[in-house]
Amino acid sequence: MAKRKRKAKRTSKRKGRRWSQRVTGTSDALTLEEGVFKKDSPREIALSLKRSADESNRRKSAPFRSAMSMLVFYVNRAGKGLSKARKKKLEQAKDELRKLYGKATSG
Repeated sequence: MAKRKRKAKRTSKRKGRRWSQRVTGTSDALTLEEGVFKKDSPREIALSLKRSADESNRRKSAPFRSAMSMLVFYVNRAGKGLSKARKKKLEQAKDELRKLYGKATSG
């Protein structure tokens, strides 16, 4: 019996590009405040993420880890489209988040 070659499934680029937006918007771990990553202050971003993580009953890990994971996910997935100033604010939000949870800052 001869083996058949399987064709690789292709997803359209348009659909493939939007999966991270869908994950950010529909994540079951945290219910994020609308526009949390667009806030002006790194502290405001960190406070909003902390509030969401602390109030969530659906997350599977510690609040700090859930909040930091969501922030890192956003930075990594939106990275190419972010201005240097915006990316810097989001990186500063990581440090603010660490401070809010009493964790040592990296660097």
